[in-house]
Amino acid sequence: MRLEHRILNITGRVQGVFFRQSTRAEAQRLGLAGYARNNEDGTVTVEAEGSASALDELEAWCHKGPPAARVDHVTVNSGAVRGYSEFIIAR
Repeated sequence: MRLEHRILNITGRVQGVFFRQSTRAEAQRLGLAGYARNNEDGTVTVEAEGSASALDELEAWCHKGPPAARVDHVTVNSGAVRGYSEFIIAR
């Protein structure tokens, strides 16, 4: 399997609604590694690595997020594979 790396920046009501925790659960279900982090501007950044199909699923999930979230926009960029070993909630 060829690993890919994607960086997703999510805007909307995405902090204080369990977005990072729910993203971690979804990423783990999909077998992805990386992290989810709150940003000072109220957005969430997700960096994830894995198969293209699993990353596509995570990206689609991030457009909806958990039930209490309101996602306005998701920006997606590719990056160099960093070799993450698990998916964590970053601070």
